[in-house]
Amino acid sequence: MAGTGATPLSRAEQFIWLTARVLEQRRFAHRFLGGDPEAVETALAAYLNEDGGYGHGLEPDLRGPVSQPLHTAHALSVLDSIGRCDGLRADRICRFLTEASTREGALPALLPAQRGYPAAPFLAIVDAPPAELLATGPVVGLLHRNEVWHAWLFRATDFCWSAVESLEQSHPCEIEAAVAFLDGAPDRARAEAAADRLGRLVRDQRLAVLDPSRRAEYPVAEGCPPAEHRFPHDYARTPRSLARQWFTDEELERSLDHLAAEQLDDGGWPVSRRPWAPGTALEGRPLVTLRALETLRSYGRALG
Repeated sequence: MAGTGATPLSRAEQFIWLTARVLEQRRFAHRFLGGDPEAVETALAAYLNEDGGYGHGLEPDLRGPVSQPLHTAHALSVLDSIGRCDGLRADRICRFLTEASTREGALPALLPAQRGYPAAPFLAIVDAPPAELLATGPVVGLLHRNEVWHAWLFRATDFCWSAVESLEQSHPCEIEAAVAFLDGAPDRARAEAAADRLGRLVRDQRLAVLDPSRRAEYPVAEGCPPAEHRFPHDYARTPRSLARQWFTDEELERSLDHLAAEQLDDGGWPVSRRPWAPGTALEGRPLVTLRALETLRSYGRALG
């Protein structure tokens, strides 16, 4: 067991073994302990449905068995993390994305099939949900980054370009989705120009806390709980992200210091999103912990 002299990584490991689902345990083992990627994919398969999408609470805020775009985006990120976002896997997922898309050829955040199953109260279930950058951008960016080619991507990519380049007043979640798209978009010159404009928007609208010691002075986005601010590392999750250029070295270092300091005594990181059920909060913390560890390691922070 971890003692008082334990490293951030060993403390997080104890937290993961104690609280995480099998999938997050396997992901941690693969990324930080040299574990087999096959074990990660086997654990992920438990969430796979016959339609090629994913459900069963893979994204903790959505419960029940039905396939949803947010679950499937989560699954794609897992496959990407083990280098298996390709071939028949990607083709099967793209078939589901085609069926789930709106007339614009892009994804809604939530399909009405969720009705009747538990879901976070801040996720609205409607009969004809609109296409959203929030759901579409991360999926399109990730598939492009993995050089996946499928007919679904053509219209979905056009939708993302239109949505990103028309953003004026925005929300942190939408900016994160835009960055995820731009970081994978094939047209790099266009992506860099769009990212430069978004960076100015983020700073002008104070959508990132540039000095954690003055956090209370920054606005919280509409609909978010008081603790749910965004920091530079939330947008620029790796040094390779286009969002890295939005922040000075000093701003980013302060952000990473803040992220490292948020590790709690039990070894995990807290969930800032508004809690709505005990199980979802418990399942969410290992996900946040894995993301924090990945971000810190990508910037060369010592974890032990």
